[in-house]
Amino acid sequence: MKKVVLFDLDGTLTDSSKGIIASITYMLKDLKLEVPADDVLRSFIGPPLSLSLGKLYGMDKEAAQKATLIYRDYYAAHGIHELEVYPGIADTLAELSKSYILGLATSKPAPYAEQIINELGFSGYFTGIFGADMNGQREGKATIIKDALAHLTEDLSGVVMIGDREFDIKGAKENGIASIGVLYGFGNLEELQLAGADRIVKDAKEIPTAVKELL
Repeated sequence: MKKVVLFDLDGTLTDSSKGIIASITYMLKDLKLEVPADDVLRSFIGPPLSLSLGKLYGMDKEAAQKATLIYRDYYAAHGIHELEVYPGIADTLAELSKSYILGLATSKPAPYAEQIINELGFSGYFTGIFGADMNGQREGKATIIKDALAHLTEDLSGVVMIGDREFDIKGAKENGIASIGVLYGFGNLEELQLAGADRIVKDAKEIPTAVKELL
């Protein structure tokens, strides 16, 4: 059976910062909350939105869910289209898909992830797309990776997770699989090292070699 490579979406396949930050800004203004500095806004990219809202604004689960609906309305209409594919990603996916099963494991709601992958023309590379559900019952990277593994393989020794934030690396560790951190996304070297990434790469062209070293 082929080994499995799981990819994060935001910050790993695509630079989605413009659309996500615009959507978060719209939500905060609608709720009459202070819009933080750009570096704080960028910290929203990666973890579940409810987690960031709880941490920065003290929102409980119910308040965060209501805020998330405002965010999603704007994101679905505008933000979802404001992204760019990182250099080298298309070639990397084409190369890896010849030898490995590819899966997407993202904290973004699955319907949005599916739409993005389809619009980018990447759907042919992926055996499965796994993300959060729309009602907040399935969120957090560890939970989403677990769901992906349940559908794709039973051999955890033959799986690697690729992502740009500590959530990707820690989620991989919680599920007993290897991980690769990428430096071109929204995280940084210290974050990925502290999280315990097995390999760290500077650009997408280095991913296939790192995968081969681990699997």
